[in-house]
Amino acid sequence: MWLNENVPAVSDAIKEGGAFFGTVDTWLLFKLTQGKEYLTDYTNASRTLLFNLNTLDWDNELLEIFGLSNLNLPQAKPSAFYFGEPDFEGLFESPVPITALIGDSHAAAFGEGCFSSGTAKATLGTGCSILMNVGSERKSSAKGMVSTICWSIEGRVDFALEGVIVTCGATIEWLKNELGIISDSKETEAMAIAAGSNNGVYLIPAFSGLGAPYWNMKRKASITGLTFISNKNHIVRAALESIPYQIKDIISAMETDTQIQLQELMVDGGMTANGFVMQFLADLLDKPVISIRMPDVSALGAAYLSGLESGVFKDIAHIQRLQTDRKQLNPSADTVKVMSDYQGWQENVYQQ
Repeated sequence: MWLNENVPAVSDAIKEGGAFFGTVDTWLLFKLTQGKEYLTDYTNASRTLLFNLNTLDWDNELLEIFGLSNLNLPQAKPSAFYFGEPDFEGLFESPVPITALIGDSHAAAFGEGCFSSGTAKATLGTGCSILMNVGSERKSSAKGMVSTICWSIEGRVDFALEGVIVTCGATIEWLKNELGIISDSKETEAMAIAAGSNNGVYLIPAFSGLGAPYWNMKRKASITGLTFISNKNHIVRAALESIPYQIKDIISAMETDTQIQLQELMVDGGMTANGFVMQFLADLLDKPVISIRMPDVSALGAAYLSGLESGVFKDIAHIQRLQTDRKQLNPSADTVKVMSDYQGWQENVYQQ
């Protein structure tokens, strides 16, 4: 849109029907196949916000509104699909079929095993991306979630709701780099356990505002509930607790929107190494929290999809049988205190 408005050569090409536009997967495929294939998949197409999730095609109404009707867009296909056979510019003696294209977060959901309605994944990095599979019908959200495609194969499309937490692991980095409370993030688990409880201390990590489901970008970060008996362990614990609290808020919003109950949450990312956070999350959700202990889970998801299309895997049930290295944390017997603390979080997070 910016190029169309500001670069005459581009706007002229669009008007004449000579402009082609795609995401990076389209560019790579086009170059690797020496211009033979001009394709993308549903997940990457949806990220342009010019793709219609209902029709699984480009949205002519939106393209017309933005003056892009004559733009040549790549044909969108399921994520598992025969996309061509490049020889990778002579790297291989024989052509190698490309049988999967998929966006990063969607690939992680498939790699984690979000194969059925009610399964969800959370990638815990600097921020946090949460996708919940909602089945074969697109669900709209009244709680600030984004409707998207979870993954697709030929003959099947699973939709999802997505929520993004702005600040997750970045809060711990702030404790280390700006407050100097810790020297290494690995210290936080023992400090949180040593605190015993949060002692009424809550840290709202709105350093860049609050994303889903609050959508309050004017909100500032805060620490509340401090008393003379509060110490750095309580602040560290409050920072760690803020991660499961935000995930709980998003999952609850998704359940309300879809009337689909979470079955289990798959997790990946650096914060999964923190045993306190993982157990607190299981207790708060009152559902199993599972890690497949695969650091490159997005690559695994893309490989699974490629294997489905090429016949390496017979079906999704075949892939499920491969996922044997699963670390599962179940909720503790007593979650009353956790839920009581969660009420305190909600009272604080919605304060202006």
